[in-house]
Parts: sequence; structure tokens; C-alpha cells
Amino acid sequence: MIKRRGLLAAAAGIAASPARAQGGAAWQPRGPLEIIVGFAPGGGADLAARAIAQAAASRFPVPLVVINKAGAGGALAAQQVAGLPPDGQALLVGGGSESTSLPAFREVPYDPKRSFRAILRLTRQPLLVVAGKRGRFADLKAAVEAARAQPGTVSHASSGIGSLYHAVFLLLGKAAGVEFLHVPYTGGGPSLQALLAGTVELAVLAPEEMGGLAADGEVRPLAVASAGRLPAFPAVPTLRELGWNVEIENMKGLMGPAGMPDAVATSLHDRFRAAMSDPAWQTFLERTGATEGYLNGPAFQAAMDRLLDQVSAAVRQT
Repeated sequence: MIKRRGLLAAAAGIAASPARAQGGAAWQPRGPLEIIVGFAPGGGADLAARAIAQAAASRFPVPLVVINKAGAGGALAAQQVAGLPPDGQALLVGGGSESTSLPAFREVPYDPKRSFRAILRLTRQPLLVVAGKRGRFADLKAAVEAARAQPGTVSHASSGIGSLYHAVFLLLGKAAGVEFLHVPYTGGGPSLQALLAGTVELAVLAPEEMGGLAADGEVRPLAVASAGRLPAFPAVPTLRELGWNVEIENMKGLMGPAGMPDAVATSLHDRFRAAMSDPAWQTFLERTGATEGYLNGPAFQAAMDRLLDQVSAAVRQT
């Protein structure tokens, strides 16, 4: 790992001085800073990680390297980061399934409320239930009725068992009194590919994961899982409007191992917070339709804890 980091630093040729990196901050990373994503390339977490790494690059004297460690609904990446030294050299893109949903479904090898130090929240991610262009469902009520008539035959993709995308359909099925067929994948990207190929009939996606596919008619948004309709999809009703008391959103931010010193956490927060005003980050938001959702570290952790408690309560009732 040390050799690989050295090669990455040499290849990047980044020679920013400590003063340029963040106003002469006392703490400086000693080598490439890894941003670890628990899902496959192409999903919402991956896209946000690459966008913030690009936006923050000039604020660090070392390369920012995005690493995908997909599997177990994000738990593999979370476990890895939780076990690393709290020295600021590796961060997790957290706030999603690994933090707010998966621990409600099964035991995980970390404590989502105590194993990390949250740095900042970057985005709130509205979630949409979507169907493929060649699918049989023009609206979500038709899909629910089909699932009621033939339980377990209407398939939906997710980014893994216990993922937030899985939780949306679990909560919807509970609210509607139907059973869907769950087909898990390793992230939003593979989930979308399965939907486009017709392997599954439904999926949950973030707006940035769909790109121009909705505009091109390749996917059909059927419902929004957020509290209100989305400006980018004003004609798409919420699950509440359709009669099902389900409200759930994803979020993405950066977090490191618990025990990270205040000086390290503050330096990381300030650099990434400044990067959120960079044109590269703003372009990402505009291009993908992601919603900026800045919170500082403690507020981000509190938001994750609240959502986990909500999902846990729902899972206990199933």
C-alpha cells in the first residue's frame, strides 16, 4: 500500500504547499488520501466521491484517490475504514445503507453510531422508484396490484440486501400489504444496468444515477420516496400522495475512523467544505440533479442516527 501510494503521488505531480492547501493548517496528510466507496462505480456514492475529490484536489498537497470496495451493502468498506488508524489518510463515503439501513437488518462488524467520526454531509439524495422502458408498468399502482395478485413475482433491484434501496421496497411492501421479489446487486450502477436489460422490473435510483435516461425514455420514474416532489420531475407523485406512508432519503458525506483528533477532523472539514463552492462540485450538482445537503460532522451523525432508528423500527414491525 505504501509503495502504491508513493507511485500515485509521483504520478499526480501535485506540489501544493501546506500554506496553499488550507491556510497553513497544522495538520497535513502524509501521502495520498483515500476516499473509499462501498459500492460499484457508477452509483450515487461513487459519483459524489469523484466529484468532491476533483473539487477538493487543489486544497490538498497530496492526491485524493477514490477506491471502490463494493459488497455487503457497503458494509465491507465501512468495516475497513472503521479498523484503520484515525489519522485522516482514509475516509468513507458514508450516510447511506451502511450507516442508516443495513445495521437495522443484520449484525455488522462495526457500530454505525460509534465507530466513525463524521466530517461533513455533502448531499441529500432523493430516491425515485422507477421502471424500465420496456416494462409492463406505467405507474406504481399497477405494479402494486400485480404484486398483490401474484405475490413475489414483481421483481425489483437494489444495491444489496439491507441497503437503503432495499428498505424502500420493504417499507412500500409493508405499507401496501404486498410482497415484491428482491434481486440484490452491488450498487446503483449494476442495479440500473439490470433494469435497462429487463432483468428486473423495478428499481430505486437517485436522480444522478439516471442521468439523461429518464429524459430519453429509457427509464420511467413512477414515484418519489422523499417528502415532496422533485423540481426535476414535477409530474412524479410521492409515495405519500399515492396513499402509502413511506418517506425515505439517502445522504452522502465523509467520515473517518472514531478517535480522529480534532485538528485532523477540522482540517478535513474545512477543505472539503470550501470545495463545495468549487465549480467542479457545482457542475456535478447541476448535471446530476443531486441536492446539496451540507451539515457539519455532529449534525451529520445525528441525521444518520435518526434515519437508522426509523428504519430499525420499521424492520422490527415486519
